[in-house]
Amino acid sequence: MKHSIYFILALFLVPLVWLPSCTSTSADYQSKAENPEFIHRGFRRITDIIREDIFSPPVASRIYAYSSVAAYEALIPGYPEYKTLAGQLNQFEAGPQPESGQEYCYPLSSLTALMKVGKHLIFSESDMEDLEDSIFYAFQTMDIPQDVYDRSVAFGEAVAEHVINWSKSDHYAETRSMPKYTIQKENPAKWVPTPPAYGDAVEPFWKMIRPWVMDSSNQFPPPPHVPYSEEKNSDFYKAAMEVYDISKSLDEHIKETAVYWDCNPFEITVMGHLMLATKKITPGGHWINITATACRQTNRPIMESTATYALVSLALAEGFLSSWTEKYTSELVRPETYINKFIDPEWRPYIETPPFPEHTSAHATISASAATILTRTFGEPFEFVDSTEVIFELPARTFSSFYEASDQAAMSRLWGGIHYRAGNEGGRMNGRTVGGYVWDKIKMK
Repeated sequence: MKHSIYFILALFLVPLVWLPSCTSTSADYQSKAENPEFIHRGFRRITDIIREDIFSPPVASRIYAYSSVAAYEALIPGYPEYKTLAGQLNQFEAGPQPESGQEYCYPLSSLTALMKVGKHLIFSESDMEDLEDSIFYAFQTMDIPQDVYDRSVAFGEAVAEHVINWSKSDHYAETRSMPKYTIQKENPAKWVPTPPAYGDAVEPFWKMIRPWVMDSSNQFPPPPHVPYSEEKNSDFYKAAMEVYDISKSLDEHIKETAVYWDCNPFEITVMGHLMLATKKITPGGHWINITATACRQTNRPIMESTATYALVSLALAEGFLSSWTEKYTSELVRPETYINKFIDPEWRPYIETPPFPEHTSAHATISASAATILTRTFGEPFEFVDSTEVIFELPARTFSSFYEASDQAAMSRLWGGIHYRAGNEGGRMNGRTVGGYVWDKIKMK
């Protein structure tokens, strides 16, 4: 849905704290162009469109990864202390370079690259064009010389095309045409679709996707799940009983926490014969929003903010890839299915079970992965207010650290009744490993 162009223009033209100039003799327009709010609003727009278009969490993470790399690569020529990601990311080669001796407005190049890649990877291109028009209008009011303006846009578009071409070789297209996933109904240990929609398996071939930083999708296998058993004295039965028992004693805070971190991009509510759908921000989008909060809170300039988005986005993408690889390797049955069959046929979890296997919790994995990047970037403790879910009429929450938030996100899946404790713990451990690897492997300076 299109927004009023006047409202959007007002957002982008609000006077903010302008930063020092970058690489130009035209200090006035360069300092205005370096306003980090441009990059924050660009990522927020991508998040909103991902929600409207109902992309699955893994696919959303892919959009963030490629968009953030494009924004970063188009900005770094103005900041020579930063290194290109070419040669650091798998099969990502050196891209277009600015003309020597020519003047550029690199923030304009960066936003151009971000929007062009984002628009290529989403469905609602017209919504992205609304943002694009408003940003271009804002830059045009800065009195940028026309040749500099045109040159900067052309450079951003060239970087975007380079990243788009790179994205085409990650096997995503092949996963769109794979045969239908086979549900192993005869094996009670394996995942089957769950109520209320009994949806098809989400991204069962995601482990085919080329990693961005890792050597392979299974480079960091998480701890294995508890061995499946139907015996009442077994560890697996006890794990299911823990989920069941917790669900019987949820207090209001626990319920609110389960809903707060639900982040189900397409939640189904059944009312009699009527099914209502609610579109929510994906788990990755929630952490992109936390990234924006941390950057704003610390007054991070545009280059540092863009670099942070890139690292967090890559950690999210690799976290999803690692978790999804394990999900469709172990294909473990969800608590809802097991409890209905062996404990209580009428039982339902507090939040809706998503349509993919249990082990590990992807939410726990990617939250820990993102929190690791943010903790190493901003330090610990780091108190912040997360207002991501306010648009869904949920109050903002205050956290003393990123790890506190990620640990709460992990536990929320047990409290919500959709994961066993081992799935959360395994994901949390795996996510910290993946996030640490991304941090250590990628050198931006």
